[in-house]
Amino acid sequence: MAHIIVLGAGTGGMPAAYELREELGSSHEITVVNERDYFQFVPSNPWIAVGWRKRKDITFPIEKYLNKKNINFVHARCDKIDAENSKLELSTGETLEYDYLLITTGPKLSFGELEGSGPEENSHSVCTVSHAEMFYKEYQELLAKGSGTIAVGAAPGASCFGPAYEFAFIIDTDLRKRKIRDKFNIQFVSSEPYIGHLGLGGVGDSKGMLESAMRARHIPWIINAKTTKIDPGVLHVEEYNEYGDLAKTHEVKADLTMMLPAFFGVDVVTKVEGLCNPRGFVFVDEHQRNPTYKNIYSAGVCIAIPPVETTPVATGTPKTGYMIESMVTAIVHNIENELKGKEPSYEGTWATICLADMGNTGAAFVAIPQIPPRNLAWFKEGKWVHYAKIAFEKYFIRKMKQGSSEPFYEKSMLKLMGITRLK
Repeated sequence: MAHIIVLGAGTGGMPAAYELREELGSSHEITVVNERDYFQFVPSNPWIAVGWRKRKDITFPIEKYLNKKNINFVHARCDKIDAENSKLELSTGETLEYDYLLITTGPKLSFGELEGSGPEENSHSVCTVSHAEMFYKEYQELLAKGSGTIAVGAAPGASCFGPAYEFAFIIDTDLRKRKIRDKFNIQFVSSEPYIGHLGLGGVGDSKGMLESAMRARHIPWIINAKTTKIDPGVLHVEEYNEYGDLAKTHEVKADLTMMLPAFFGVDVVTKVEGLCNPRGFVFVDEHQRNPTYKNIYSAGVCIAIPPVETTPVATGTPKTGYMIESMVTAIVHNIENELKGKEPSYEGTWATICLADMGNTGAAFVAIPQIPPRNLAWFKEGKWVHYAKIAFEKYFIRKMKQGSSEPFYEKSMLKLMGITRLK
């Protein structure tokens, strides 16, 4: 009997545990280790930040649902990965040995790379439920004042740009619903080289469509923006031209700021020699297996993927839902192969499929493959995306409570978008 440990219980780790159990049956032990005892559905955090959702709507306790599927849960922080000896040392003092380790920790939010950023300093994020709740508290205070400026954007080195656009549009929609949009300014500040770049070099007409959407909502922008410091009420921004030369500087006045940070590998992962790149992201081969430690696999935001292209201000490459889903499925089948004495042979489909809410409408895009040139680049806007995002939230949370590993994107989203194949 093999012991497989899944480190991390997010949108990659939970489905991975269920799929491992489903494919491997009851003859192997599966353990999930996570620092928090609850699951949070991260894509809904922007709704938390404007009061459209509450914590209880998008979180639930992990243990009882995993246990129903005969999956162990350990609520503890992993303090050390002893990759040479295949064991984990936990904050509880416990040591767990594994035959295979699947790392799905997600990233560390690297607020320290931008002076003054982060919820403990002068800006907010929507990367966790707690961070979104902190924004909502200050948002309510700003609403009570009756007017102000809200800055929204992405820091240098950020790789997850979609939520910044979502949040700008959601704030706009919320203010319109309250009939006070005319009392507030929204300023968008992004390290992207142009609106709609998304860390992907653009997808279809994402540039034109998102520029049009932002103009229609009176949201001005600064791109190629290297935010260098966030003081109380002020963002210090350097704007670069397409050649990487400093073009101008800005002092963006803001009563409230939501700035998505750059990501870094979590501490326990970065400490393992030979496991990660300089930013702490796990090296994986085409089978999602680490080249140095053959019994370690990894999926999700914590893996190393090079930027799509060089940009004047550093940008990273996002890892979206379908990518994570396909990575997990490949890993499960490759571990299954190894347990049968075969070599790993399955590869994830590194395509990007994303639903982005825009408050009362939305944008969906597909990039196949993720890195240009592409076989398919598809970008559409419509109210159906807003409703699809709501449906996805409900579906995914129910799926996690039921212990299902059914692939949402393969069976639902691709059909909805009229896409039948990803080849």
